[in-house]
Amino acid sequence: MQEAGLRPQELNPARLTALFRRQLELCKLAPGETLAVVTDLTTRREYVQAAFAAAEMLKADVYEMLVSSTPSWTKVGVPTIGQCKGTLEALSAADMILIFHIPLFTKWLKTVRDGGTRVLMVHDAPDDLEELMAPPGLKEAVKYGEALYRKTRKARVTRPGGTDITWDCGEYPVMAQWGYADEPGHFDLWGAGLIHTFPNEGSAEGTVVLEPGDIVILPYCRYVVDPVALRVSGGHIVDVAGGLDAKLMRDWLDDAKTGPDDRDPYAVSHLGWGLNPQARWYGIGLYGDAPERSRAAARVFAGNFLFSTGPNTQGGGKRSTKGHYDVPMRDCTLELDGQTIISNGRIVDPQMQVRRVAR
Repeated sequence: MQEAGLRPQELNPARLTALFRRQLELCKLAPGETLAVVTDLTTRREYVQAAFAAAEMLKADVYEMLVSSTPSWTKVGVPTIGQCKGTLEALSAADMILIFHIPLFTKWLKTVRDGGTRVLMVHDAPDDLEELMAPPGLKEAVKYGEALYRKTRKARVTRPGGTDITWDCGEYPVMAQWGYADEPGHFDLWGAGLIHTFPNEGSAEGTVVLEPGDIVILPYCRYVVDPVALRVSGGHIVDVAGGLDAKLMRDWLDDAKTGPDDRDPYAVSHLGWGLNPQARWYGIGLYGDAPERSRAAARVFAGNFLFSTGPNTQGGGKRSTKGHYDVPMRDCTLELDGQTIISNGRIVDPQMQVRRVAR
């Protein structure tokens, strides 16, 4: 049992099947379709049982593929599919994949999606699966924001305290997640509500100051406790200044280097913002630092600016470094081609504002 499972759980376990059924209905799982459930040695068995029961209720065919590994949630791009003969072919033939670990930045994920298979990642605790499930209007808000970001050529983020960074857009695709995989080839995360892209190579310039209350959700699961000043030039972080949090960042990124001249861990990676009103910034304060309680919520709370470093292969780039850092930042102002989309952490465009549902 994972650590989060030892904390008091509010969701009645008997409701998991109904919860999974609602989610699979959002994913438009249809009678006669094949659902492949990809698990690992740490997957909650109650999730597998609920997924099987829900799929059978919807008259879909379902099977489990259990990989013989314990994937690390702190390292992305580690393949769990493809080494064993027939695994990639089997998943490519499925209509939908439900996967319980992180497949991002892997070649096999691109292969199955290119063939039209839709993929839903699940890696949060039961209470969060219920609370974060996409509310009405979230998909429409995300799709609207996605269209804005696709048209954008210059983006800027500012915040009192020194943050002022710009980047060019258009070289890489915009990726949008609204919490369920209902379109051919679409990848999503249960509980999402997020838009992001990778900046054009070498275009990111300026300063990012991580402030107390920002969240380092990867590789750690903690609030920033002291300011960290990042100087960005030519698309890379060239200086990291500060106290404890600065040292934690430097040491993690340095350990990911493949050699003394490897700059990839310090490259600016995906940049975007959260839109899910069901998520709350203060979750770590309520539930502690168990990653299972914050993997989705920390990244998608409405109005956050998600800053990251490291790989860009998910968007078609060539950086495959394990030096990935994800930091959702509070109270930022985001401009797309001079148009303010988020002001001081509040989404100001009404077409991206989604009403929270009490649960």
